[in-house]
Amino acid sequence: MTVPYAVQELAKILAEKYPGKVEASGGDTLLVSPDILQDICRYVKDTDGLKFDYFNFVTAVDYYQYFELVYRISSMQYNHVMVIKVRTPGRDGQAVPSVTGIWQGADFQEREIYDLFGIGFEGHPDLRRIFLWEGFEGHPLRKDFTW
Repeated sequence: MTVPYAVQELAKILAEKYPGKVEASGGDTLLVSPDILQDICRYVKDTDGLKFDYFNFVTAVDYYQYFELVYRISSMQYNHVMVIKVRTPGRDGQAVPSVTGIWQGADFQEREIYDLFGIGFEGHPDLRRIFLWEGFEGHPLRKDFTW
């Protein structure tokens, strides 16, 4: 059974490294600014003692004013799990950096979020609809979507 990774010490290290970019932390969760998402993900994947090398999932949550992306990752070596969250600054035309270059398992999940929520992923190698047909108007999991 995996154990939640307590992120308090990691949050302090990252706050020094990226001033003002770690927006909140608690339990096993970090909330970070979108512009450092890839840097944080590389850091937790490659740093000895962390080695979060397994990508569990990414999902999106619609809060009307913004979207929140929730990434769950695991360290197979240390048997830890943690969550990284990122909020978009608004609702329309928003994009966050893709993590497919860090964890290939994010590929189809980022496409799913793009298709159903309309959130773009900068640097994604093949960002196109995965469930709905090209030409479908809108994104059906958004709270403001109407049929």
